[in-house]
Amino acid sequence: MKKPELLAPAGNLEKLKVAILYGADAVYCGGHQYGLREGADNFSLAELAEGTEFAHRYGRKIYLTVNMIPHNDDLIGLPDYLKQLQAIGVDGLIIADPGVLYFLQAEGIELPVHLSTQANAVNWASIRFWKEQGIERVILARELSQEEISEIREKTELELEIFIHGSNCISYSGRCLLSNYLVNRDANRGKCAHSCRWKYYLVEEKRPGEYYPITEDEQGSYIMNSKDLCLLEYLPEIINMGIDSLKIEGRMKSLHYVANVTRVYRRAIDAYLANPVAYRLDPLWWEELKKINQRDYTTAFFAGPPTTVDHNYHSSAYQRNFDFIGMIREYRPEKGEATVEVRHKLVRGDLLEIIGFDGESFTQRLDYLLNEAGEQLESAPHPRQLIRIPVDRPVQPYYLVRRERNEPRS
Repeated sequence: MKKPELLAPAGNLEKLKVAILYGADAVYCGGHQYGLREGADNFSLAELAEGTEFAHRYGRKIYLTVNMIPHNDDLIGLPDYLKQLQAIGVDGLIIADPGVLYFLQAEGIELPVHLSTQANAVNWASIRFWKEQGIERVILARELSQEEISEIREKTELELEIFIHGSNCISYSGRCLLSNYLVNRDANRGKCAHSCRWKYYLVEEKRPGEYYPITEDEQGSYIMNSKDLCLLEYLPEIINMGIDSLKIEGRMKSLHYVANVTRVYRRAIDAYLANPVAYRLDPLWWEELKKINQRDYTTAFFAGPPTTVDHNYHSSAYQRNFDFIGMIREYRPEKGEATVEVRHKLVRGDLLEIIGFDGESFTQRLDYLLNEAGEQLESAPHPRQLIRIPVDRPVQPYYLVRRERNEPRS
């Protein structure tokens, strides 16, 4: 049985390190140019070099997105950029446009090339075609069922990658014109305004200003608002099909999302490979996936054509059951204290949950808070503030701290 690659998103250098520490075999990220997530922090060339060195130090891989659909003006500087990526030593490029492939081959740039889901590969003949063009891996379109993916696997030899978790785009594998049409922000050039998540009403041409709900919901209608993908329950079938890479969506998601989703799928994959016969889906994994900011979950096309239950017609908001409080930067075992870089307000008496990449999470009551000078505080309200807190168990840098939203404070 082949062990699949677990591929996690890295919206910036910090998220890259977290993804790798929490179990990713590889990460994918974007530079400041030519990607489809302009809203993410993304990587400068210097950061990309540091991230590549970090990934390789842990024996992991890093893939760089060059998957925009470029117009003529976008091609200016592209060959030089591709050469810089080769010099840095990334492990592969994710592309969608044949023009990018043309420059790679014309310039003699020898990097593995992965075909983006934006290229809409939905059949085995298409994948055979792309193999002849020099593509080494195809990221399959999301609009495929388990049976279709299985047939593609049987009839092709290329590496195959599928999405297993994250936001679903309402358009065909991400090729969307809605944002471009409504607000002149081209999703295919990295500027998506997420128009599919907006609230929509109906307006009659001769009655401007009179808004009619498309449904009977007085809050409006989110007619294009898909639930989030989650294929956790289908991991055994996916692994047995021989899929090479399992991809988590979310380069614009939080550190908490990256860490927790990666950690859950790492444990599930390893548990199944260790003992397929005795494997059972741990209910705690489901609970962890509910602790991140998420919409309700769906299997999308994998288990059959989506129906009305796969959309949320009431709200595009995330369910936020936990607040991401911060990241541990230092542990002082002699004092039983940890230094936390705060991302959300802390108050003395809070009950926190601390999660790590090498053990189980645990709860910690904040009996006191200290600033860097050792002075007692009642709260820590400032983002990026460094605070010392008590910890009852050993911790490490890059452990994360969260708090349940409904947790009563003492």
